[in-house]
Amino acid sequence: MTQPRHLPLAVTTAALLLLGTTTAQADGTDPSVPPGTEPSATAPVKIDPTDPDLKLPEGATLADPKVLDIKSVVEDQSGDERREDTNADVKFALQAEVLFSKDSAKLSGESKARIGAIADEIKKQNATQVRVFGFTDNLGSSAHGDVLSRQRANAVQAVLDQDLNDSNITFEVRGYGEQYPIADNSTEEGRRKNRRVEVTFPRTGS
Repeated sequence: MTQPRHLPLAVTTAALLLLGTTTAQADGTDPSVPPGTEPSATAPVKIDPTDPDLKLPEGATLADPKVLDIKSVVEDQSGDERREDTNADVKFALQAEVLFSKDSAKLSGESKARIGAIADEIKKQNATQVRVFGFTDNLGSSAHGDVLSRQRANAVQAVLDQDLNDSNITFEVRGYGEQYPIADNSTEEGRRKNRRVEVTFPRTGS
């Protein structure tokens, strides 16, 4: 008689983690993630591979446990602002159109209010390390995109620094130009999403 097969606990645990979430992403598998922003979740409990209650087939052992970094994504109705929450980080992505004029790195008054709201969240999380990364679409030269994205990241960082007024906070500011697109550059809708500034900081508070 054929014995019933049982799924390894690691598979069952991963399936439970996925229930009720917007998206889930395993560590280090997304090539569109800029360096320094990879998830950093760790296993919450140790699993004994010899536990008889696991009901593994005879001679089988558990693979090393793999923890998925659960990601919650919220985007406003206009798509101008996007917030991503993981176990480790909070990331805000603001589209360039709501921050700057075309081909400009000068912030508008309205954009400063949006950045101020992000500063409030940084204070709430008691974060001391903040990454500000700028990105463009693939129109124009790559060199121009690199410069513009860095100028825009610098502009956002300057407002954050002023609003936070905290010498304990360290900023990492980079301009990636057309690297790491999050949408299809062959459409204007996709290019609009790719023209953005991202602000990321650790989730260290409640």
